[in-house]
Amino acid sequence: MKKMPSLDANVVKIAVEMESENPQLKEFNQKIPLTNIIQDLCSGWDLSDPEQYALKFSEKTNQNYVTEKNRNEIKNGSVLRLAFSPSKIAYDILQTLHSEGSDDKNERTSALQKLAECSIDITFALEFINKQGLALIISLIERGKCQGAMLANALASFVELMDHGIVSWDILETPFINMVASYVNNQTSRPQEAKVVQSSLSILESIVLNSSAKYGQVEKEVGFPNLVLRLENQNPIIQQNALSLINALFLKADPAKRKIIASTLCTKQVRNVILQNIIQTSSGEVGSEMAHQLYVMQTLCFGLLEERMNTKMDPQDQDAHEKIKELRKIAFELDTISGGDANRRQLSPFTKDYKKLGFKYDINPALDFTETPPGMLALDCMVYFARNHVDAYTKVVLENSCRADEHECPFGRSSVELVRLLCNILRIGELPSEQTTTYHQIFFSHDHPFHELYCVCIVLLNKTWKEMRATTEDFVKVLSVVREQITRALGSQPANLEKLRQKLSTLTYSEITNLWQQERTSREQWESHARPIVQLKELVTPEIVQLIKKQRLNYMVDGTRFTKYSQRGQRVKDKFWFVRLSQNHKVLHYGDCDDKSVPTIEELPNKLGVVDIKALLTGKDCPHMKDAKGRKSTHQLAFSLTLDSVEITPLYFVAPDEMVYDYWVDGINALLGNKMTSKEAENDLETLLSMEIKLRLLDAEGVGVDIPQDPPPVPADPPNYEFCYDFK
Repeated sequence: MKKMPSLDANVVKIAVEMESENPQLKEFNQKIPLTNIIQDLCSGWDLSDPEQYALKFSEKTNQNYVTEKNRNEIKNGSVLRLAFSPSKIAYDILQTLHSEGSDDKNERTSALQKLAECSIDITFALEFINKQGLALIISLIERGKCQGAMLANALASFVELMDHGIVSWDILETPFINMVASYVNNQTSRPQEAKVVQSSLSILESIVLNSSAKYGQVEKEVGFPNLVLRLENQNPIIQQNALSLINALFLKADPAKRKIIASTLCTKQVRNVILQNIIQTSSGEVGSEMAHQLYVMQTLCFGLLEERMNTKMDPQDQDAHEKIKELRKIAFELDTISGGDANRRQLSPFTKDYKKLGFKYDINPALDFTETPPGMLALDCMVYFARNHVDAYTKVVLENSCRADEHECPFGRSSVELVRLLCNILRIGELPSEQTTTYHQIFFSHDHPFHELYCVCIVLLNKTWKEMRATTEDFVKVLSVVREQITRALGSQPANLEKLRQKLSTLTYSEITNLWQQERTSREQWESHARPIVQLKELVTPEIVQLIKKQRLNYMVDGTRFTKYSQRGQRVKDKFWFVRLSQNHKVLHYGDCDDKSVPTIEELPNKLGVVDIKALLTGKDCPHMKDAKGRKSTHQLAFSLTLDSVEITPLYFVAPDEMVYDYWVDGINALLGNKMTSKEAENDLETLLSMEIKLRLLDAEGVGVDIPQDPPPVPADPPNYEFCYDFK
């Protein structure tokens, strides 16, 4: 009997292509050095100098060089391409670029174009930088030796080479920064030079974020008016890069400079530019990266309130004392100053008025602003309300002055607690998250968005207080309702303050109560402790768990786009990759993609067998989160797969939001035979189990059967078991 050949896991069957040559079908042995494999291929095509050749992947989304580090990505059926090595291509490009005396600029332009394409590959980038190629590119840009397409390719090449993190951004000198800044400041650029502006903005942003002492030079050379003009550009990449640079300058500025930047960004002119050219465009679509940048700008602007939020009132602050007096005067004197009782008002003690204003410490209202947060920010909002919305302010104060003491809504105390609540909802003082893309258009529609939001919400609080017929003992309950109203209204993404008011008008206390009642009913059903219900749940739960597991695996089959992160936990701007699970749930397919397309499983070049997964790591346990210090929230959305073989490249993930994170972690745990423990899985189990129990109990509820806490007792045995009737 013929003996079957043994299968070697290290050998895969591949095809190798080469331009104008017939492909070679080869067995690729992972244990044989690449140089030997390349030499064998060159012999098959009668090519001399095999050291000048290298293998490359030929997938649409992956055309990198094959190295000893990534060769494990080669699987059965892979198609590779034999091409010139990084060393030879780098040498040829440098030879062309060094020939500055040549009259043929087309050759140098083509060389730079090829450099921009090849520099995406870190293997080539290392080779080019080691041959002093980066220094040459910097010199060409710095001396203004490039124009038009040549300049665009030179800048694009520089961006790609630096993005690998091989060289520090501190190497750049003032002449280079000034030259790049001049391309941003030049507002007469022709449309065909858009790529020059795109790359220049990206370079300046990276200098601000990654260099140790170059911020001042960039801030000096690039004025905010020029960057704002770039936001009016119809090219979305230029808009996005300009906004990214503005945020970078904002983030790295000292506190004094931040206030100046914020005052510029909050002007009506700048806000209108953002609204009309980015948010309210004809397409009505904002890309994920642009949405993130809008969120960052919003967060940084709100962050300027942190100082006032954490500042206690100084007893010696005469200006603050005058503001408190102004609150009393606007409420109780402006409407009576011409009346006959003006003298009586002037003679009445201020303490009585401060009590009507609802201060906790009516003898010395300054003490109301000693707790942080909200500190002096509460007083700022109250004064803003009194000065800019006089009618609404006096109505709120005087309405409560006429109520019985136990039913009055204390304006002072309410304001302090409301401002604290708004600071919590808007996360004032927190650094921007690297994943969030949720911004609120409403905050780009006013010069003082936080103060205006307070003005809307203090009227809401007073209205809700009346609807609830609350007393001072109900303060916490009223605030919980108001928080729900504000959160739900902001979640509807109103376009302006008027839309916000309209939404809040629908979220009455009665409506919030109904919503809570629905949630409470569902929760109470789940929390029922009746033994028959518990036993029924135990019977149904395995079916529901299998249903959730099936949904998670189907979600993985549909695939997800993830933002790329480096192995050091740093977000790679505008770089994405896509992962899908095969229909048979045995293989993960993955590869690079852009921020809009959804690759099919055939377009994803890389594969990872589920059987090769050793364990799932999450959060700070992930290798790529070890160095991600100081970044809020990112580690909470991170997970990674450790593999049985060290020869297989591990996969590192950072989910775009909590739902995606929970779905993928659940799915991977399901594949590994582990329990699904995410918050999303618990919620799904609770919801589905509650629905199933209700459906099974419909018949019992329809006839008014009460479910007993305990099952009925087993009846006693009958006297005999002769249940058959004899007709004889």
